[in-house]
Amino acid sequence: MYTSEQGPASGPEKSTSNQPSAGSTPRRIFIDKQSPKAYHALVQTSEAVRAAAADAGLGRRLVELVNLRVSQINGCAYCLRVHTRAAQRAGETTERLGVLSAWRDTELFSPTERAALGLAEATTVPSDAVAQESAYTAARAELTEDQIAAVIWVAITINAFNRVSILSKHPVRADG
Repeated sequence: MYTSEQGPASGPEKSTSNQPSAGSTPRRIFIDKQSPKAYHALVQTSEAVRAAAADAGLGRRLVELVNLRVSQINGCAYCLRVHTRAAQRAGETTERLGVLSAWRDTELFSPTERAALGLAEATTVPSDAVAQESAYTAARAELTEDQIAAVIWVAITINAFNRVSILSKHPVRADG
């Protein structure tokens, strides 16, 4: 999830041209730049969701784990970079970040984190009804109703940002 100060909207200049140079593939438009009011509404939603998560007692580290796991599933390099840094700022360890995609196979995540990660995965891939029901049952055993709602909203919001970045092909370049 992004704040109004971060995210792709502060990246490359708005271009309405999608015409490729000779012999190249068409450039993507940055839909956040092309439709700034819609993007701003998404940012505002993200800020409301972050507040709801905090009000429900979910820490920033857990929210960032959810953001990262959903971004891993969706293959969003831009969001992975943003939220890895955010997770580190929130105190997340390199060890846990390194095994997040295999969280079920470790003992590094608490029952609350496991419930949230399972629910985030089920929200991201809702077509698997059996996995969704299992994740929801596990979440009910560990999370309050407010926390369940917040985790689902965090997953929905990062899924939206993933699609903005993937479909816009937001660049991820080396720092330098």
